[in-house]
Amino acid sequence: MKRTLFTRMFLAMLLALFAAGCASVQVSGPAKHVRSPAMAEAAQRAAQDATLAGQARRDNADAISRLLATLDDAALAKEAAATPAEEPLYNFLGRALIARGLPLPHPFARGDWRFDAGDRPPADRDGYRPPQHLAVLLPLTGSLAVAASPVRDGFLAAYYGESRRRPELRFYDTAAGVQAAYDKAVAEGNDFVVGPLGRDEVTTLFSRASLPVPVLALNRGESRPPAGNASFSLSPEDEGASAADSLYDSGARHVLVIAGGEDVQRRAADAFRESFAARGGSIAGTANEATPDFAAFAAKPGGVDAVFIALKGSSARAVMPKLALAGMAMLPKTATSQIVSGTGKDAGDSALDGIRYPTEAWGVSGAPGLPPASMVAANLPTARGAAAKLFAFGYDAWRACAWLEYLATANGAELPGATGTLRIDGFGNVLRTPAWAVFHAGANND
Repeated sequence: MKRTLFTRMFLAMLLALFAAGCASVQVSGPAKHVRSPAMAEAAQRAAQDATLAGQARRDNADAISRLLATLDDAALAKEAAATPAEEPLYNFLGRALIARGLPLPHPFARGDWRFDAGDRPPADRDGYRPPQHLAVLLPLTGSLAVAASPVRDGFLAAYYGESRRRPELRFYDTAAGVQAAYDKAVAEGNDFVVGPLGRDEVTTLFSRASLPVPVLALNRGESRPPAGNASFSLSPEDEGASAADSLYDSGARHVLVIAGGEDVQRRAADAFRESFAARGGSIAGTANEATPDFAAFAAKPGGVDAVFIALKGSSARAVMPKLALAGMAMLPKTATSQIVSGTGKDAGDSALDGIRYPTEAWGVSGAPGLPPASMVAANLPTARGAAAKLFAFGYDAWRACAWLEYLATANGAELPGATGTLRIDGFGNVLRTPAWAVFHAGANND
């Protein structure tokens, strides 16, 4: 009896100890990512992004960029790694990483993209997967037809230069209205659309309630591409942003901006200021070709350690001596591609020596599958002079279309092209890293 009682008491004691031990055991999951106040604000703004439009949306995006600029590279990469691809902030984080030349921790979410439209065969090992039936929307008649011709010829050069499966190809004239051209392309069974080319045309098309056939537009519209669509552009905004990244990465922190009054010059300068500030740089001031004296900018706190120029070469020639008088002759100078406009026939072009500007990779280091620029220009008028840039753009429009799935879904994917290296951000914008040339005695050198 005593033995049985002792056994029961011992078992009760063991059970009590076991219960107490169990009560102290805690099962914990992964630690929750805690954001700083600045990143919490950025996340809140990103969540509001889809509800905004027009200038309000652009201002909100600029505010997010400024918040992300407060992070160094390591902190930015850590924040991106802790942010799911489906969270709105990740698109902004990813774009900032791309601008800094840093890898993405994981791919962008592409839930609305339809890469199997038209029952396409699987992609080749290199990612090549073109549509089955492809419509190209261009202004084949009217005032924009001159600009569209080299784009068309560059596109066809890339299309016919591909030895693998190619889609059935149809061109549609947007001169009578982009809406009608798109609707006709849809009605005739095309499963993908490249174009339109005009900025207003892209804005009109991207404003539709729905786009039943996905689009790779050949310009930036007033708003971002709708989900599942993309845009590719040689816009002045892209040149300004590329120049900002290039100067910042070279060590410049206080930049003087000299811009003309033309629309493309203002847009490039605005994009430069926004992008440079988003990286953490400072704008030492903004001037134009009529500014009589630049010494006051150099005298500001921090001074000037580089110059960005959004002028034609013919205007920039008059600015260079004034920069020299202000002690800025030896500062790094980066310009838009407009710097070559109006040059080549004046002995004064040597004043532009040393200015660095973005150009097409085709003319500097060649392009995949495309003969040297000089050889093509000798045989094709639409690949000569200023038109060569649009020819290269058309060539890359085909490449972006045929490798779109690869660019959009493979983490860190990039594609060499005639205009530069192509990537796609989380918003559907095809990003171009250009080649760079240096102006020297009227000649362009890589």
